[in-house]
Amino acid sequence: MNQTYPEQLNIIRRHQVAAPIQTVALADDLGLRVWHVPNWPDDLSGKIVKSAEQGGSSGYAIYVNKGHHVNRRRFTTAHEIAHYILHRQFIGDGIVDDGLYRSRLSNSMEVEANKMAADILMPRHLLNQHMSTGVNSVSELARIFQVSESAMSFRVGSPN
Repeated sequence: MNQTYPEQLNIIRRHQVAAPIQTVALADDLGLRVWHVPNWPDDLSGKIVKSAEQGGSSGYAIYVNKGHHVNRRRFTTAHEIAHYILHRQFIGDGIVDDGLYRSRLSNSMEVEANKMAADILMPRHLLNQHMSTGVNSVSELARIFQVSESAMSFRVGSPN
């Protein structure tokens, strides 16, 4: 499966009809296989690797620390999806992200992946939809979108 960037964005948009965004289903539609790994160290959040055996139709697999809170697992999955879309040429034998979403990639690439993960999980149109109905509490929005309060606080405080 070799989708173009616009095709990948369309797949993401098709998954953004209601909160919370279903990250594993999204990954699957992008041709990625998601694995939740038990017994990983707490400082390891996730990784994406090229794997003919364990990857989806794209040939890539995402591994997520099963011991982390569901909100963190969702962000990790979205973050690794972003690496696949934005930085596939750098994946090689894998991109491993630690607990602070740092990898061997440049800081700017990690920022790009974090921004896209936020765009995937907390799309502006859905945020605006909920806020227009009077849901303005960061904690309530975080609950609806299944993200951390800090991620939601940053998202609603940032104009883009």
